[in-house]
Amino acid sequence: MSFTYIFRRVCWSLAGLLLAGCGQEAAELAQDAALLPPVPLAARLPETGTHEANPEAPVPPMCYTKTEGRHNPCYVCHQLYERDPQQPRMNMLDDGGIQGSYLFSDEGLKNHWANLFVDRSAWLQQVSDEAIVDYINQDNYSALPQRLRAQGWEGFIPDLTDFDQAAAAFDAQGFARDGSGWVAFNYKPLPSTFWPTNGNTDDVAIRLPQKFRQLGGEDSRDLYLLNLALAELNIKQLPRMPIVAMDERLVARDLDGDGALRGDTRWLTPQSHYFGDAAEVAVVDQQFPKGTEFIHSVRYVGVDEAGNIGVPARMKELRYMKKIRELTVTDLDNRYRTERKEKVLGELPYYVDHGDKGRENGMGWLLTGFIEDYDGHLRPQNREEMLFCMGCHAAIGTTIDQTFSFSRKVTGPEGWGYINLRGMADVPNVNQQEGEILQYLKRAGGGSEFRENPEMLERWYNADGSVNEEAVKAADVYTLITPSRERALAMNKAYTHIVRHQSYVQGRDASWRPAQNIHQQIEDATPPLQAEHRFFGWDMRLNWARSESDNW
Repeated sequence: MSFTYIFRRVCWSLAGLLLAGCGQEAAELAQDAALLPPVPLAARLPETGTHEANPEAPVPPMCYTKTEGRHNPCYVCHQLYERDPQQPRMNMLDDGGIQGSYLFSDEGLKNHWANLFVDRSAWLQQVSDEAIVDYINQDNYSALPQRLRAQGWEGFIPDLTDFDQAAAAFDAQGFARDGSGWVAFNYKPLPSTFWPTNGNTDDVAIRLPQKFRQLGGEDSRDLYLLNLALAELNIKQLPRMPIVAMDERLVARDLDGDGALRGDTRWLTPQSHYFGDAAEVAVVDQQFPKGTEFIHSVRYVGVDEAGNIGVPARMKELRYMKKIRELTVTDLDNRYRTERKEKVLGELPYYVDHGDKGRENGMGWLLTGFIEDYDGHLRPQNREEMLFCMGCHAAIGTTIDQTFSFSRKVTGPEGWGYINLRGMADVPNVNQQEGEILQYLKRAGGGSEFRENPEMLERWYNADGSVNEEAVKAADVYTLITPSRERALAMNKAYTHIVRHQSYVQGRDASWRPAQNIHQQIEDATPPLQAEHRFFGWDMRLNWARSESDNW
């Protein structure tokens, strides 16, 4: 164990003591900790991160799901796309061929996600409904910045005021009320990790660099919205997109392509450069501009007495990404060729570690993460815990610029604002005809990647195992992917067992029954998906157009 690490851990503990003081906050901290059963130090995993129990941590738990030859949840991450020179796709990995094939390194053949196989039934009985509701509704975000400063943290320090309050931190257009430049957007959660019925609620906000928010050195909301819209148009590769009413004379540029400068255009077409003080920045195909930031909170499943599901104050994790370089076509080609070669050779992944500043994913982004400590306070994730994040944000075929949520934003002005699933339609993906969730339920054979969500089976499947299409088509996204109050409470309780044991390196899934549909070891005899269920082409971007005349 390094001296630097020991020093940091001591500083972190002292910071907590200094912040707690002797008064009300100290009492509140003690009360928070008392809501959950105690776990002796000897039963907790060390937080040191000085060794790797799972060198293949970038391979997530769902990759070990038993497909039984016909169930394919793999397509959500692994895709192969037709190449259109008129619309070059930034992601060149083309890994759709590994759907259901279990192509791991020798180290990855063993499933290291041991938390999937833990029986937490006894733990659930020790945590009352009242205790878990109190726990998830407590704020563990607001103290994090001060704790990091007291520790001497040199990386990203969260600067979004009142983020614990979820939607209340943003105005109706999604702009952070504190003026920090963060903008929340409404998006459809990716199947099915971030479906609340499987254990998490979440939200995401984006922030472009200051010059993208200003015109002539002055802050301009209209200008910022225009640059955000152009970033969206570029990621989604749309021929045009609706925007809030905009005066083209503000930027002296024809936005809608009609050949005139109008005072109230409501359409944006592709542009070569961004606007305002960022006018010298060129738009790079399907890449965010350098300096773009995302902040993503992963939270417990909030639930009230009536069973309404929402986003609570307590965060399981706080995740942060910053775009540190734009990549050329040659860069991308070389990096994806290297990734494919490493996969074929079964080599373990490697990522450059920048200490407090984060871990580089090899594709132009720095990632940083914070996670609950034993007492429920957010702390920096250690080296191995961060490896868990790299698998999805480094090299899988489905992402666009190594991100998920922004390409799934409700298109146009209606998509600016805090995430809200109520009334959201189960729209299809851009290359599909039927609703995305309906399609997933059919192809995955269950309401989660593990096919172990009995409530989803009961609600949306017929007795013969087929999907109740009529019921699914009649429901909005909120109804389709939120759990009952009983399930929400159980998942929240189950996850606190992981928190108390600090066992994140063994998995973060909020399950309380040992998994049955997950391989513990991949053998030569483990059957892959049958040919007719593989190579399913899918694009995670969504068709939000309300009619053919929308043309976007």
